[in-house]
Amino acid sequence: MIHAFAARAFWPAFLAGGLIGTYFAFQSSSPLFWFNVVYLSVVALIALAERLMPYENEWLQADGETFNNVAHTLLSKGAVQVFAAIGASLPMGIASIVQPLTEPQFDLWPQHAPMVLQVVLGLIVAEFGLYAAHRIAHENLFLWRFHALHHSVSRLWVVNTGRFHFIDSGFKIALSQIPLYLIGAPLPVFLWIGAVTAFVGLLTHCNIAVNTGLLDYIFSTPRLHRWHHSKVIAEGNTNYGENLVLWDQIFGTYFNPPREPSTDIGITGRVSPHFIGQLVQPFSKKGARQILGKAPKPVPSTVSEQPIAAMDEAAPLP
Repeated sequence: MIHAFAARAFWPAFLAGGLIGTYFAFQSSSPLFWFNVVYLSVVALIALAERLMPYENEWLQADGETFNNVAHTLLSKGAVQVFAAIGASLPMGIASIVQPLTEPQFDLWPQHAPMVLQVVLGLIVAEFGLYAAHRIAHENLFLWRFHALHHSVSRLWVVNTGRFHFIDSGFKIALSQIPLYLIGAPLPVFLWIGAVTAFVGLLTHCNIAVNTGLLDYIFSTPRLHRWHHSKVIAEGNTNYGENLVLWDQIFGTYFNPPREPSTDIGITGRVSPHFIGQLVQPFSKKGARQILGKAPKPVPSTVSEQPIAAMDEAAPLP
């Protein structure tokens, strides 16, 4: 009974606890410091729960990627948190730069609605951009070479939540935040969307045996995200939502069959084992072929073979 209760309680409890802590952090005089205290506290509690109630015991074993995971998190997510914190403490400064570019042209935002409703609306708008960016990154090979870094892990756990290439993160941020700027969303909405994304992200990757039930039809949950990391393309190219699965439901990419998600996750290609290598690998043709799982191109041994090799060189990556 205790295990069943914990399985149902962990996900909503961690999300609610993180957001309640964020509320008090945003009300303080040091929002950056206290938000990160809350964030790291939730990380620690999730890591403890992973040891007590793991979904997959093998995912508890070290994979040699912890340093890389943390480094990518700090590069891709840390900068976003810093700017969010600056916005919390110096809203007029940020507004003076951003809002003059957008508000005079588009003032469509319901400024007088309760903040809770504004955040929900903001999540729906931002989620469309996140969904589009995520789906495009799976369907476009040029962008996949950057997004593949996130899928290259062989286990899911709280620490590799933020394992994203900075190009991948920048693309998602642009498609999700620019529409909000254009329709005049206020800064607190951006801050709260960032907080929701941070905590939902931690939970989608958690290696905890949770039972999210009906929440699977609304939020991006660990169960749905495990399907998304499957090596089977038909399973992996689904559940693109980062916080909500609304757009997956609308566009037919929602996937949640009545069986447990596979723990055989990863990609068929190869990603560099080193942090710097992971950053630069997608920018070269050789690195892209490694990521895509393509064999190295043969070196021509005779003059007669050179036109064929040249033709292959000019051809787009399949």
